[in-house]
Amino acid sequence: MLLRLVMALTLGLSLASAARADTRPVVVELFTSQGCSSCPKADAYLRELAGRDDVIALSFAVDYWDFLGWKDTLASPAFTKRQRAYARALDLSGVYTPQIVVDGIAEGVGSRRAAIEQHIAKQSATPLPVPLHFTDDGATLTLHVGAGAAPERAATLWLVRYAKEESVEIRRGENRGKTMTYTHAVRGLMPVGMWEGSATTVTLPKTEMLMQGYEGCVALLQMRDGGPILGAARIDLAAGPDAP
Repeated sequence: MLLRLVMALTLGLSLASAARADTRPVVVELFTSQGCSSCPKADAYLRELAGRDDVIALSFAVDYWDFLGWKDTLASPAFTKRQRAYARALDLSGVYTPQIVVDGIAEGVGSRRAAIEQHIAKQSATPLPVPLHFTDDGATLTLHVGAGAAPERAATLWLVRYAKEESVEIRRGENRGKTMTYTHAVRGLMPVGMWEGSATTVTLPKTEMLMQGYEGCVALLQMRDGGPILGAARIDLAAGPDAP
């Protein structure tokens, strides 16, 4: 009886480990602002998500709350444009903070953990259709994009560069007097190619990105403007080519 129990427990742990190994990272994008008093809870939640292997967590600072008295030091109009594209694609009445978008197809208030966790769990059970991965030779990165079914319109390959942590002392506005730490704060967002179904590679200058202060890099293959994410990959720029 004891032997059967041990064998059943071992099998259960093996199956659970295999399930975790097969789980692909889910892309979680937080749209936040230093001028938003409702955002710190969502920022703290994203910090936790950034430590998980099953999530690619990114923090995008938007600029439309700057009129409240504090100009967000991490914000970019490009990040606001990305959020507005999601609002159109998801048929929302407008943009707001804090907002989390999951895999480009689901969204919710960034501080409502239970709802966001449900989105993450649902998406993690569905493989992304196009495989992406990085290789690192020390001086350059190569992004490998797999083949897949050709989309009706070419998908965009985005390169997202981020700092692991950015601490900001906020002197005015709704969060004045606070020192906030933003995890996986996006500092660069740019399209690096289009994808129409064929396998392809993109070579990137790793040394230049490190000199600019970027510590992490994510590639996102995405349908149309603000559409579903078809593939995703991440790499720690500071870890070196032999890092797992």
